[in-house]
Amino acid sequence: MTKNNLSETKPNTIVSGTVIKGEIITDGDFRIDGTLVGSISSKGKIVIGQSGSIEGEIICQNADISGKIKAKVKVEQLLTLKSSAQLNGDVTTDKLAIEPGAKFTGSCNMDSRGLKNQNISATDEKERPKEKLFK
Repeated sequence: MTKNNLSETKPNTIVSGTVIKGEIITDGDFRIDGTLVGSISSKGKIVIGQSGSIEGEIICQNADISGKIKAKVKVEQLLTLKSSAQLNGDVTTDKLAIEPGAKFTGSCNMDSRGLKNQNISATDEKERPKEKLFK
């Protein structure tokens, strides 16, 4: 009987020159060297190569970005922007690493609780009376 282990499988790939429009949902790792117009959701790691680009939304556990991104980005653990990365969008992540030369335009919300507990937004906390916040 064969054991199905995600760490033993090869990552899915969109190669350079390929354009996909739509939604991608995967349990495994994913590499994009082509273009995605839409959203991608992965329980694993997403790698955007230097020739890769995404316009839409990214949701994943970890991400390494070297290409051009115009998207809302939600990374549960570590988001790494390589020196060739160009990110334009709002980011929510636990940890952020930016190499010199990377370009980042947008907002960043770093939450030590990660994306698992995003039931309370920052605006909700501001609207609450102080006596409820400091019990």
